Amino acid sequence: MSTAVTQQVDEVKSTPWSGGKSPFDVEYGKMMMWFFLLSDAFTFSSLLISYGALRFSAPTWPSPSLVFQSVPGTSIEHGAPLVFVGLMTFILIMSSVTMVLAVEAGHRNAKKEVVWWMIGTIIGGLMFLSCQALEWNHLHSEGFWWSAIPNAETLKEFWQHGANVTLAQQQMSSHQFANLFFTITGFHGFHVFSGVVINIIITVNVLLGTYQKRGSYLMIEKVGLYWHFVDLVWVFVFTFFYLV
Repeated sequence: MSTAVTQQVDEVKSTPWSGGKSPFDVEYGKMMMWFFLLSDAFTFSSLLISYGALRFSAPTWPSPSLVFQSVPGTSIEHGAPLVFVGLMTFILIMSSVTMVLAVEAGHRNAKKEVVWWMIGTIIGGLMFLSCQALEWNHLHSEGFWWSAIPNAETLKEFWQHGANVTLAQQQMSSHQFANLFFTITGFHGFHVFSGVVINIIITVNVLLGTYQKRGSYLMIEKVGLYWHFVDLVWVFVFTFFYLV
């Protein structure tokens, strides 16, 4: 944080409606970002808790190693569980690394480095969204969608052999799985898309010299908090849907 911003935070305000010195050693906009992320964390938590409650109360559930065993966009249809989602996770984590480097470059007022690292973050976000679109399209082609599941014959492929469950139980669990999967991953994907749009806007402002004129690249740090939050949420989504 630059000296100018620090002085702004520590300034004691004397107007009739001011509250005096800020009790937090943090800039107002960054504190508001933390508040927003906290409220968003409650939303994701409620969705994932709902998934967990249904998942562990159901007599049966589709096996992740069978549902996600293909690599969409290639000829690999079986025998590669979690390979594609592992690639998606790696891409998103690397985009978080480039965001860290953009924030670090901003602290040094290195405009060109900020631009390049932000572009890298944007590319990572777009690659992740493209992979998610491929995965959604693949699952849709197999019959999964909101309120839609594969036929009875295809449905058998997504349960471990020897599972003693009825067709009705499989269908009920499959409906719950499909609705929750597309809702939660879609909600997360919307956050990634929003982050990409925001990053593009911020990058344009960097190119225009907006933050250089202000003497601070604090805005990069604010959007970085949002991007890291999106990455962190994906770790939980990955664990709940693909591993458990």
